Amino acid sequence: MTDPVFVDLTAPPAEGVPVDIPAPHPTIRFDGRADYPDDVAERLSADAAGIIARYPRSRSALLPLLHLVQSEDGQITPAGVTFCAEQLYLTTAEVSAVATFYSMYRRSPTGEYLVGVCTNTLCAIMGGDEILAALRDHLGIDAGETSADGRITLEHVECNAACDFAPVVMVNWEFFDNQTPTSSVELVEDLRAGVPLTPARGTGTVCTFRQTARLLAGLPETEDRV
Repeated sequence: MTDPVFVDLTAPPAEGVPVDIPAPHPTIRFDGRADYPDDVAERLSADAAGIIARYPRSRSALLPLLHLVQSEDGQITPAGVTFCAEQLYLTTAEVSAVATFYSMYRRSPTGEYLVGVCTNTLCAIMGGDEILAALRDHLGIDAGETSADGRITLEHVECNAACDFAPVVMVNWEFFDNQTPTSSVELVEDLRAGVPLTPARGTGTVCTFRQTARLLAGLPETEDRV
């Protein structure tokens, strides 16, 4: 057997022609406060201690701790990243790497209800694009933005993993199946009016975004702090 031969297929730049170097990827940043007041830090630390105690290695508690700080701020903030790092003896870079990998961790302010509209293949065929357009027109915002009253953040979702009930809208990750443009507008208006809504699956009514984050952290639901 002969040794492998490696061939460089990249053409060298012509003489005198400057090399086009792409711009570096923009630095990922977190919005919001830089630190917590002492009373907030003390309260969060008490919650974090119970979460960390569930795991044989403290760093395994990072995901629920990120939900914990998200329940406090409505997003992941520099204060939340630093808090998680200090609690778990990690670097802020390690925490940031995880927080930016999962889409459930928000890097911008989020309303009380995160409304995600799926427009992937089947949902699109069944009317997902029309639903998203109807909500954008009704709320006067684009996907990724929050209504002026702070109640609704609209999100364009690539897939809600519920194709058999397409088109699907999610509210704080709870499913509302077989939606139409009309029913979706009614859905967000009920949310804005404070009408208790029961999702298509699961038990109980839909929680606010911060309450949902606290439940995902594995903690009992409490009244929102606004």
